[in-house]
Amino acid sequence: MPPVGPVPGGPVPGGPVPGGPIPVGRSPVAGASCEAVGVASLTSVGGAVGARLAGLPVRAIEFLAEPVRADVGRGVRRTLGIPAPRAGRTTNPDEAYLPLGSVTRKVHADLPSMMIGGLAALLLQTLHPLAMAGVAQHSNYREDALGRLRRTAEFVGTTTFGTETDARRIIERVKQVHLPVRGTAPDGRPYSASDPELLTWVHTAEMYSFLAAAQRFGPLRLDMNDADAYYAETARVAYELGAAWVPTSVAEVDAYFRRIRPELYAGTQALYARDFLLRGVGNKPEDRLVHGVLVTAAVGLLPAWARGELHIPAIPLFDALLVSPVTRVVCAGMRWAVTAPPAPSGSRATGAAGSAQPPTERNRSQEGRIPHDPDHA
Repeated sequence: MPPVGPVPGGPVPGGPVPGGPIPVGRSPVAGASCEAVGVASLTSVGGAVGARLAGLPVRAIEFLAEPVRADVGRGVRRTLGIPAPRAGRTTNPDEAYLPLGSVTRKVHADLPSMMIGGLAALLLQTLHPLAMAGVAQHSNYREDALGRLRRTAEFVGTTTFGTETDARRIIERVKQVHLPVRGTAPDGRPYSASDPELLTWVHTAEMYSFLAAAQRFGPLRLDMNDADAYYAETARVAYELGAAWVPTSVAEVDAYFRRIRPELYAGTQALYARDFLLRGVGNKPEDRLVHGVLVTAAVGLLPAWARGELHIPAIPLFDALLVSPVTRVVCAGMRWAVTAPPAPSGSRATGAAGSAQPPTERNRSQEGRIPHDPDHA
């Protein structure tokens, strides 16, 4: 991890070493120099030194907390099955699969909201009987849930932060995995994981859920233009996986959900997967507690019609007054644990998760809101 600042009690960066000689030309009390500089300079220098001294307690806290941060971060990633960030994420605009300044990179950089969005996406995806049949008949998600999560995280991470070469390689790998995934659903219909319609469903449910989680629990404040850009940017992945059409705007996502809703329902396989997702795989009490918070938050992101199909009751006041505030606290703790510490003053961090700017007056009214809600109840 990058250094978090000076050792408490050590020299102030750019200042004199305690007990050592005062650098030539820097002293405000050097005989005639003092008279030449005058009171204004004394005030300026004093203010600068005061500001640095005032920052020492914060730096000391960061310094002392860094081992704890690293320890907790490793524990969080191990529990959730998420690998450490790859040092090879590209910052070369000529090599990047997605533009460096894309909305997608900002949304996908926040691990806590991505975890919540991922759980919401899995719950939502169970409602398509053909997609659910493929998972139930060809996946070992019950025995290797964390492994499946890790592979999904690798795919999303590579197609978000990787190079063109790496992204195309992992897309081709997934396409090869999809080829033998075919069969007959419980309702008698044939299915194939390479079916362009199924690819559209899986992609749209996932992107909708990631975006909803980022808007409600992430550090960013996204307006409708950002939401449209997110769908347009991520469509490329679905097309290269084999989809014939995917929605590329908020309006198109809403229209798509209206069209496909009559085809969605929770069969026996979906309800089994629902119970598995709600229960989680953690063995330790603290793991179960964190999973309970995250999955409850994920349920709150589902459209009302989806919660109804999954037989999960909606309690608006419970979500607003308890679930959302508690989840934001948990997300803040996870974000602190897995995010690199802030860069020293005067330097500029690039590509760090959680580096979003505070909300502006233009988008402050969007705080806490999902950019769109395709309930259409």
